[in-house]
Amino acid sequence: MDKQTQTEIEAAAFRRLLEHLDSRKDAQNIDLMILAGFCRNCLAKWYSAAASERGQDIDYEQAREVIYKEPYASWKNKHQLPATDAQMEAFNQAFPKK
Repeated sequence: MDKQTQTEIEAAAFRRLLEHLDSRKDAQNIDLMILAGFCRNCLAKWYSAAASERGQDIDYEQAREVIYKEPYASWKNKHQLPATDAQMEAFNQAFPKK
C-alpha cells in the first residue's frame, strides 16, 4: 500500500471514530478513560499536537470543537453528567496518583 492510500484510510477511520463517538454521547469521557485510557479530550490534544507538528496553529479549544462538533462548553452542558463516586473510584484505581 502506498503512503497516500494509507493516510487516506487512516483519515477515514478517524472520521468514523468521531462519528461513532458523536452518536454515543451517552459514553461519558470518564467511562472512556476508565476503559480505554483516553477520551474525547485526549483526541483533541492529539489533534492539536499533530497540527502543530505540521506547522498548523490549531489550539486545544479549536481541536475540541473538531472532536465534539460544537464548542466544548456547549457539548458539556448538554451531554456531560457529573462523575459518580463509583466512576471516580474506578478512575483512581485505573490511574493511581504517584
